Formats: sequence, structure tokens, C-alpha cells
Amino acid sequence: MALPKANRLKSRKDFQAVFREGIRRQSSHFTLRALRPRCSPEPSGDTATATTKVVSTQIGISVSTKVSKKAVVRNRIKRQMAAALHQLLPKLSPGWRLVFVVKPTAAESKCGSQQFLQELEQLLAQAEVLNGHS
Repeated sequence: MALPKANRLKSRKDFQAVFREGIRRQSSHFTLRALRPRCSPEPSGDTATATTKVVSTQIGISVSTKVSKKAVVRNRIKRQMAAALHQLLPKLSPGWRLVFVVKPTAAESKCGSQQFLQELEQLLAQAEVLNGHS
């Protein structure tokens, strides 16, 4: 299942901001880059709308050709991760920008969606992105 459009990190500029300013956490198969939500509201004429605007967490997945030369393998990993992250979306704190970088070990180990889910949840808890930091 794909991530909803509101939860996708799309632009190159956004990815670069996360890599430049975000914190980094690592596991055996993934590296998580996480950029905290902005504390101050966007300046605008109407202060009521600036404070009530809640930005959803945006997620990007990066799978380079170092992981696998085959696009089929890279796309399968992306789909599995997106499905696992879709299950975790309700638990995420709003406003974060996250980029998951897949390591070559993910393709070699042939791990399934359940293992991805467990490892992603662990990474998100380490970065304190999960509500309640389970």
C-alpha cells in the first residue's frame, strides 16, 4: 500500500534539507534521517490560521543502485517499506520530515515486511518520532 500524498516527501529541496539539518539513526538495514518540526509558526497576517495549521509527517525512501542493480529488487524494497510505514503513520508525531536510506544488507538478507516493520518502529522510537516513544 502506497503512502498518502500528504505524507510523501517529494522535492529535492526537502530531501536536501533533511540530510543537511536532520538527526541520524542507524539500524542493520536502514539509516533514518529525521528533521524535527518547526517550532515557530509560519509568519502570516492571520495568527489564528498560523497556529492551528498542523503539517502531516512527510516520508521519503531512498534506495540506491548500491543496494541492487535491479530496479525490480529496489522497487520491491520500497513497496515493502511503504506498506510498513503506512501501518506506523497513526503512531507518528506530526510535522516531522523523515528520509529512510536503505542499506545494501536489506537486499541481501531478503527480509520480509514484518521484519521491516519491527526495525522501522525501533528506529523511529530511537529518534523520538513515535508518539509516546515506545
